[in-house]
Amino acid sequence: MPTTMTVAASPQAWRRPPAVTQAPPMASPVSSDLLPAIGPRMSYGRDEEIFGEGERAEYIYQVLEGAVRTCRFQGDGRRQIEEFHLAGEYFGLETGADHTSSAEAVGSATVLLIRRSTLADLASRDLTVSGRLLELTMKGLRRTQDHVIMLGRKGACERVAAFLLDFAKRTCAVGSISLPMSRQDIADYLGLTIETVSRTLSQFESDGVIALPDRRSVTVVAARRLEAFCG
Repeated sequence: MPTTMTVAASPQAWRRPPAVTQAPPMASPVSSDLLPAIGPRMSYGRDEEIFGEGERAEYIYQVLEGAVRTCRFQGDGRRQIEEFHLAGEYFGLETGADHTSSAEAVGSATVLLIRRSTLADLASRDLTVSGRLLELTMKGLRRTQDHVIMLGRKGACERVAAFLLDFAKRTCAVGSISLPMSRQDIADYLGLTIETVSRTLSQFESDGVIALPDRRSVTVVAARRLEAFCG
C-alpha cells in the first residue's frame, strides 16, 4: 500500500520474463514525449528486477505507471538506492555498453522499453531526438549531483527534510500525493538506517513540522520550517 503525503537481489539473479501489456501511459507532471514511444510495454510486480548491474544496456526505459528504483549493492550486501523514477520519467541511460546499477519495481509498475540501437539510429538522422537524449543525460547528471549533495549533508534532519521537499516538488503536489517507497527504501536512498528515518520523522511531528496520521501518510504542517532544515 503506497505511503500518502499531504502538502499545506543480486544484480545477476534470474528473473521471470515480465508480462507484456498494452496499457496506455499514465498522466504525469513529467513530459512523456521526450523520446519516441517505440517498443514493448512490460509489467513488473513489487520488487521485481527490471535489469541487473553489469547486464548489457540494450534498452532505455520509461516509467508509464508506478515507480522504479535504481540501486547498487555494496560488497557487504548493503544497498544504496541511487534514484526513484516516477511515471513519465526515463531511466537506464548509460554511457557505456553495460548497466552500472540494477533497476527494480517499487510496487506494480508498467515500463516502456525503447531499444537503444533504434534511438541511436534516429538520433543520427534527427537533431530533435539527439537533443532530447542530451537533455535527458544532463537531467540525470544534475539529479546525481543533487543526490551527492544531499548525502553530504551532516544531519539526518537535513536529509529527510530535503527528501520530502524534493519529492513534493517532483510530483507537483498541491494536495494529497503518494509515496510508493517504504521507509527502508527512503533510508537506503539517504544513506541512513530505517530507525534514524523513523526517529527523524517522529521528531518532526513532535516539533509540529509534520503530522503522521499513520505509517503510510505524512502531512506537511509547516513547509517553511521544513525548508529551514535544508539550510
